[in-house]
Amino acid sequence: MPPRKSQPRRREKAKPGDNLLIGAYLKHARLNQRRSLRQLSDEVGCSESFLSKVENDKLRPSLAMLHRIVSVLGVSIGKLFVAGNDADPSTLTVVRANNRPILKTGHMRAGTGITLESLVPMSTAVLLEANIHRVAPGGSSRGLIQHQGEEMGFVLEGRIELNVQGKKVTVNKGDTFFFQSHLKHGYRNPGKTEAQIVWINTPQSF
Repeated sequence: MPPRKSQPRRREKAKPGDNLLIGAYLKHARLNQRRSLRQLSDEVGCSESFLSKVENDKLRPSLAMLHRIVSVLGVSIGKLFVAGNDADPSTLTVVRANNRPILKTGHMRAGTGITLESLVPMSTAVLLEANIHRVAPGGSSRGLIQHQGEEMGFVLEGRIELNVQGKKVTVNKGDTFFFQSHLKHGYRNPGKTEAQIVWINTPQSF
């Protein structure tokens, strides 16, 4: 049975300067693989209309949906997090606090989205992925994610509720967590203030 097609609850146009525009990258990957919109939408479980809007940067997919899209296409969203394409991997690279690439996902207009702020230069990193996840009150991954690898996090501010293989645990400021990435996992912010988590994956999950 094909996966259930889903639609976003809220729509918001992407604004230049406040996030990375990922649509052209995803469309290029799809066309390179000679996949039609219908084929890809069937595989990831969304409508053609929704996928078209994502490719044209008119909608931001949730974190879970974005992960499904890149998993099917076999590409890495992390490559959009470029702190400098000409960085030399044999030298030290510093990413300044005011120059970190940012990717926004989900329903930002509703105030329930997730912002990923890259901590490592994705143009040179191969095995490591590290971001600051900023989760608005009520924000969530909107679904469970599954991939290979390991991940850990350190809560800088606020709290989140982790769901790993059906087990839900609240993680507070100052706490750390770890789990194997092949376990189905997701999270939400049940609090009234923004949660900030340093989240590290290996290998790169996006």
